[in-house]
Amino acid sequence: MSLSFESAYRHGFARIAACTIPVAIADPARNGEAVLAAARECDADAVSVAVFPELCLTGYAIDDLVLQDAVLDAVEAAIMRLVEASEELFPMLVIGAPLRHRNRLYNSAVVIHRGELLGVVPKSYLPTYREFYERRWYASGDDQRGGDIRVGELEAPFGTDLLFEALDVPGLVVHAEVCEDVWVPIPPSSPAALAGATVLLNLSGSPITIGRAEDRKDLCQSQSLRCLAAYAYAAAGTGESTNDLSWDGQTMIYEGGLLLAETERFPDGPRRSVADVDLDRLRQDRLRQGTFDDNRRTHDPHFRTVHFRLDPPTGDIGLRRALDRFPYVPDDPARLAQDCYEAFSIQVSGLVQRLRAIGDPRPVIGVSGGLDSTHALLVIARAMDRMGRPRSDILAYTMPGFATSEHTKSNAIALAEAMGASIETIDIRPAASEMLTRIGHPFADGEPVHDVTFENVQAGMRTDYLFRLANQNNGIVVGTSDLSELALGWATYGVGDQMSHYAVNAGVPKTLIQHLIRWVIAEGQGVDAAAAAVLQSVLDTEISPELVPAGQDGKMQSTEDRIGPYALHDFALFHVVRYGLRPSKVAFLASHAWRDADAGAWPPGFPAEDRYAYDLPTIAKWLEVFLRRFFAFAQFKRSAIPNGPKVSAAGSLSPRGDWRAPSDGNAEVWLAELRSALPESFEA
Repeated sequence: MSLSFESAYRHGFARIAACTIPVAIADPARNGEAVLAAARECDADAVSVAVFPELCLTGYAIDDLVLQDAVLDAVEAAIMRLVEASEELFPMLVIGAPLRHRNRLYNSAVVIHRGELLGVVPKSYLPTYREFYERRWYASGDDQRGGDIRVGELEAPFGTDLLFEALDVPGLVVHAEVCEDVWVPIPPSSPAALAGATVLLNLSGSPITIGRAEDRKDLCQSQSLRCLAAYAYAAAGTGESTNDLSWDGQTMIYEGGLLLAETERFPDGPRRSVADVDLDRLRQDRLRQGTFDDNRRTHDPHFRTVHFRLDPPTGDIGLRRALDRFPYVPDDPARLAQDCYEAFSIQVSGLVQRLRAIGDPRPVIGVSGGLDSTHALLVIARAMDRMGRPRSDILAYTMPGFATSEHTKSNAIALAEAMGASIETIDIRPAASEMLTRIGHPFADGEPVHDVTFENVQAGMRTDYLFRLANQNNGIVVGTSDLSELALGWATYGVGDQMSHYAVNAGVPKTLIQHLIRWVIAEGQGVDAAAAAVLQSVLDTEISPELVPAGQDGKMQSTEDRIGPYALHDFALFHVVRYGLRPSKVAFLASHAWRDADAGAWPPGFPAEDRYAYDLPTIAKWLEVFLRRFFAFAQFKRSAIPNGPKVSAAGSLSPRGDWRAPSDGNAEVWLAELRSALPESFEA
């Protein structure tokens, strides 16, 4: 079976549905038809696994009616009907039903796929407190392991030790537990996850009371995060008896602590949460977090595995999950504000500790009027405030070169003055000209040669001045290069902006820095109206190193014209460093995130005129650039970076922390994988 590039199943996703249906009290035949109708909709939606509520074939709240043979016979008949009808359906169905077994009744999860009863999992923990009275009718299944059960004419594995693994969807291993099972200190899904389950299902009755919906969400989120798994939850809703209780039909799907999908509560009719679970992400998280497997060795869980084949669709089924265009920048305003607060505080705290530890030297910084040096200056100013030191202790220098614009220079000076820093201007052109002359560079003879040497002489001159000024003034050079520049190697090595005494921006990606500056303006983090106006001007300025003079058309040197959009590079950086994803999958995700500027959410405050789209060939083009620079070029610069705080959970590039790699590596395996997946994007 060959899956096209457009297929989500090719890229390690599995579509999961958590379904709630209207039930008819003690009417298994009618409820079975409701399950079947929902299953057919899931089939049309390319869902691989669909979970339904607890006891949905009878209704949860039928009390003593569940002991009636007529009802239990009808349950078995309904299951037989569902097994037969499932033969032509794609999804695995996991359905709640009461089943007789060896003189006891079990509250069970019935697992059906393509005409087979794959297994039956009994509920382990039966609530018999407050409104619950389950031990009156059911036996606990916590001692049921290694057995079989007969359901009508069918026989299947029975027990709490069952996992269900899809042979043709790598990483899709399913476990089912029932309602109360997740409310105990060690849910059955925990050892199941240690044994390899990646998709954990909860069939729930769970009558609703004030606040219980949030409790459920907390449990599902926590279990998915702790187990490095997806957790799909389906609660009973419409049609359940309201003798003494009410029902809200809550459904939701979490993955590694992240909410992927949920439905409105108290629905009128069937509802389902549907999401594409990233099995690659879960596998990578478990691979990296070695303590997960250490925990498995400690507990040594034993499970039986039932195998099945899905035969997933080969074509484009879309992608059913929210994708952030800017994975470092949340779309939710409250979350973004919280992230900015934490990022800024991490940077400030890191600098404060370093300054205190080495005798409170004066911070020395080169300010260019660009994003990075502007933000670093804001961090330094806040650090001075925290330490009770005057901002005049900050030694800021603007060092215009051959391509410095009056606009950025004036911004740098105005900002430093508004922030209360000491500011001086040092024109590096005479010293740079002298060096260019001494090394015999053509520019010294009037030729317009603006090569890497021409650029690096200027960058190196600035850093050289800063280090000597730090020596002279009992200071330390505070570095300004950001995470994105370090990823791409877009920093001059050694005597250049790659080097400093302490690098406050080294853990912050370019796409987040502009939002941090906006947050500083909005929150008034030590800036007045004058400083805020300059900050806005900086935000409005195109990103440029300003090392090459403007061309005949007057256009200044543009970083993104030369190395590509930081938006795409940060997208790739996040998914490569955080999850180790294949380049083809990064391209697939980027194409869904970026192909339509009008679709999805943008971060708060993102200018409407800058909202753009990228097609797949453009994404592939710049992804190739990223892979070459990240894996084959820039590591020697990262191997020698100065200290600086990690900011994002997605990782830093410190060779002492999140990213350790050989400086003499190459990018061939990543480039080959990308070209193999998208040959048409690289045809000559």
